[in-house]
Amino acid sequence: MTEVRFYHLQRSTLESVLPRLLERVVERGKRAVVLVDSPERVEALNVHLWTYDDRGFLPHGSARDGHAANQPIWLTDGDENPNGAAVLFQGDGAESGRIADFETCVDLFDGNDAAAVSRARERWQKYKSAGHSVHYFQQDERGRWEEKARD
Repeated sequence: MTEVRFYHLQRSTLESVLPRLLERVVERGKRAVVLVDSPERVEALNVHLWTYDDRGFLPHGSARDGHAANQPIWLTDGDENPNGAAVLFQGDGAESGRIADFETCVDLFDGNDAAAVSRARERWQKYKSAGHSVHYFQQDERGRWEEKARD
């Protein structure tokens, strides 16, 4: 059973939230796959992860970089796990058909887009019906994440 965490992005963007979540994964000695909806989005996140913080380094790569097995964080628009990741991040509505292959799946969705919210609700029901543990997080007024629901 995979633990699926839904993050309802209302006050923040994927670009502002993703690096901090990835930092936690790397600090715990785990690997991650970040699945997004297009090669262009992969490249934009690749650039962003190199420049989001001038104080640190977040090791990552994509198909353009190669050497997937050596990358702690793999950015992709394909349903794959070439670096043996334990954590899957789904963004921009991208959805893996293999979440059961991961310990944790983090589903980041745009709470200001009604269609994205509707699709996230559908994924919640689908994952719950498949026996996965689902959790819903929302930001409070200070920007901290609070768990609001679980099934």
